[in-house]
Amino acid sequence: FLTGAVATIMIRTLKKDIAGYNEMQTIEEAQEETGWKLVHGDVFRPPQSYPMLLCVLVGSGAQIGSAFFATLLASMLRMLNPIKKGQALTAMVLLYVFCGVIGGYVSARLYKFCDAKAWKRNTIATALAFPAVIVSMFMVLNIFLRIVGAATAVSFLTVFLIFLLWGCVATPLVFVGSYFGYRADKIDVPTKTNQIARFIPEVPYYASPPVSHILAGMLPFGSVCIELFFIMSALWLHQLYYIMGFLFAVVSILAATCAQVSCVMCYLQLCAEDHRWWWKSFFNCASAGFYLFLYSIWFLASKLELVGVLPVMVYLTYMSMISLAFALFCGTVGYLSCFWFTRRIYGAVKVD
Repeated sequence: FLTGAVATIMIRTLKKDIAGYNEMQTIEEAQEETGWKLVHGDVFRPPQSYPMLLCVLVGSGAQIGSAFFATLLASMLRMLNPIKKGQALTAMVLLYVFCGVIGGYVSARLYKFCDAKAWKRNTIATALAFPAVIVSMFMVLNIFLRIVGAATAVSFLTVFLIFLLWGCVATPLVFVGSYFGYRADKIDVPTKTNQIARFIPEVPYYASPPVSHILAGMLPFGSVCIELFFIMSALWLHQLYYIMGFLFAVVSILAATCAQVSCVMCYLQLCAEDHRWWWKSFFNCASAGFYLFLYSIWFLASKLELVGVLPVMVYLTYMSMISLAFALFCGTVGYLSCFWFTRRIYGAVKVD
């Protein structure tokens, strides 16, 4: 219901704006125009700060989201038993590796749009960045587990097989996806970019970071917080979770919420004549990962009874990994939704 209400309001508002802009026939009226049409010559200007990093993050988020949706689909089709946690985790890792094609393709398409030339560096970073962070955190944790002789410590053979899977399968698949991404045509945009960037006036507090990140991240997290309690209970309290169809619906609602929040925040920002939406659209939704980590700390303090420093360290390490993956997925949905949103609204107005 909330999704439909927000979509209806945005569509009515945009139709009114577009009709008003297209009715401006005289030069005097065009000079007096205000709002988001004023930045049509800068809205598709590639990000000036760290474009490669942004493309790598979005590509990694696309790979994570594709792998998670594929895992849920396999569970719904009874190809995977979610009660067997080891089997589900193994399947998710393998699907993440195979979805490297998607991550490489998305990263390459966006990087080509930015008119950047270091495509090999971008592809390598897409293949290595997120897995390197996760593996580094896991290896540090595993060293402590081996020192104390914990039964949950992973053997050297398993670690070697993970590196083998990463280097010999995941990375080549990312390069395959990047090859097709760079071979594809550059993403078309409806307006031309000015040579000189437009001056950006003072932006309202609710449309500028960090306030926009704090406000926007609440809604995506709020859409899944109830279901999150049952997932956390299944992970850490040894309870069963097997309603994969309902989880698929919840994740779909999460994606829709991220898309709508990102588009609304982007609209407010463009109305304030701020065309720098690239990084903001990503972090507006990626901040939901921060709320997830705060929720995990609350869950640790109120629901778990862990004794000793090492169990707490294990819990926080794994929840940090999950929160990071959650943030990348939400940020990617927000970024791609904003890209689609800006192309649609600026393609609907008459621009001289």
